[in-house]
Amino acid sequence: MKMIQEINAALKPQTDELLSHPLYSKISTPEHLRCFMEHHVFAVWDFMSLLKALQVNLTRTTTPWVPVGNPELRYLINEIVLAEETDLNAFGKRQSHFEMYLDAMSKSGASRVKIEDFISQVTHGTDIYLVIAASDLPISIKQFLKFTFEIISEGEPHKIAAAFTFGREGLIPAMFTSIIKNIQQQFPEEDLKLFKYYFDRHIELDADEHGPMAFQMVEELCEKDPIKIAEVEEVAQKALESRISLWDGILAEIETGVLV
Repeated sequence: MKMIQEINAALKPQTDELLSHPLYSKISTPEHLRCFMEHHVFAVWDFMSLLKALQVNLTRTTTPWVPVGNPELRYLINEIVLAEETDLNAFGKRQSHFEMYLDAMSKSGASRVKIEDFISQVTHGTDIYLVIAASDLPISIKQFLKFTFEIISEGEPHKIAAAFTFGREGLIPAMFTSIIKNIQQQFPEEDLKLFKYYFDRHIELDADEHGPMAFQMVEELCEKDPIKIAEVEEVAQKALESRISLWDGILAEIETGVLV
């Protein structure tokens, strides 16, 4: 995957900045952890919209059904959907990873009010951009969500795959390992079973299965087209910058108590 290696090399400054972000070392109290979760849950949620946008673009999701596109890509995306939407939770029951995260929030005492109010608005059919604009969410979360749905609305599979892969699947194992390592050190007495299970499960799937699959998907969608390759790199860079801004917002709230 020479193309993927070259893109990852170009993204190294943003990747290094994200993986060494000072946020990880600042999560040192239960309150800090709850703050992190109350922000990060929006990234857990909108990830599924990126995933579903890929499924809509790369497979047939309407009836009457007919085979469409590349069977390898159909397999890749459906395999990822299966695990993300109906994985086994810590108790051996089927749940989406988002639902697992909500349960972990409850277990740790984090508030689910903002994410549940947000989803309620979306469920009622309100335009996603209006929901984002009208919410009282921190600017860092609003900008993160806005970027995600702008990429989705363009409807170009290689760009959606770029945000999905370089901003999420390909990055998650290293990033989450940093978070878990520090939290375990800081919270020896805290009951983090569900929180740790969520992260450990993501690390396992993304490092061994979903990450390599996602990179393969990006390469297939680019079709060796230099224009598409350049667009993938641009979107990937913006996705990483968006994540860094989200982390900056969480860090600012932890340090000052002010939403950013």
